[in-house]
Amino acid sequence: MQIARSKDELRAALAPLRGAGKVVLVPTMGALHEGHATLLRQARQLAGDGTVVASVFLNPVQFNDAHDLAAYPRTPEDDVETCRRNGVDVLFMPTPDEMYCADRTITLEETHLSTVLCGASRPGHFAGVCLVVDKLFNLVQPTDAIFGKKDYQQLAILRRMVRDLDIPVTLHGAEIVRGEDGLALSSRNARLTPEFRAAAPSIHRFLTEARADYAQGAPAAEVAAAVRRKLEAIPGVRVDYAELVDAETLHELADEKRLALLAVAAWFGDVRLIDNIELSRA
Repeated sequence: MQIARSKDELRAALAPLRGAGKVVLVPTMGALHEGHATLLRQARQLAGDGTVVASVFLNPVQFNDAHDLAAYPRTPEDDVETCRRNGVDVLFMPTPDEMYCADRTITLEETHLSTVLCGASRPGHFAGVCLVVDKLFNLVQPTDAIFGKKDYQQLAILRRMVRDLDIPVTLHGAEIVRGEDGLALSSRNARLTPEFRAAAPSIHRFLTEARADYAQGAPAAEVAAAVRRKLEAIPGVRVDYAELVDAETLHELADEKRLALLAVAAWFGDVRLIDNIELSRA
């Protein structure tokens, strides 16, 4: 595995590998866990004899909260080993100064899907995501890229970006990887207190109960409201949102024959967790 820490090193590492099959990119912010390892293994399978590129870059531009950025876990040595063990050919680990010019003036913003859910409470977040992912697409020029469905809104926005800007890359959404207790794997889980770590798997339990209720005909608004009430009953938990929306547009579900998404964001103490589940009437 080659490690590139600059754009020039990345281009040099990729130059002899181009034309030898797929180039599959897995962007990450580091603090890699089994969920990331699963994405890397899926990328390796998808690439076949081609090339798997992973990036480890804690992107400051997508954080609207300086405290959240400072508290985000950093495990660079472990990240390298995780990539090495799971089939990565080229690992890109730039610094913010390497990725961004000090006097940069270009932004990239999606104006519809990003106005709801996480976008409503994290202004500028998805503009930062779109900017860094577009830069990675330009640098790596992948044929394919894999993103986890835990960040469902992010994937939907990036699909729109690829469509609207005619970026020649195929995006793949990987299913959420969960612990044995149902909690979606996240780098943020390590910051949970023991009490909140014990309570956090209830998110998935409530979502699963909601899916059954929705399949049996419960009204969408009641399904989402029930999840909010259950979460708010947990001591110390603050709900950012619990909404049932159209899985493609992320806005109000106008046709219940379409695939729906029940998405949740909640603060367990000072740690914000997100999760979601796809719903259908069938």
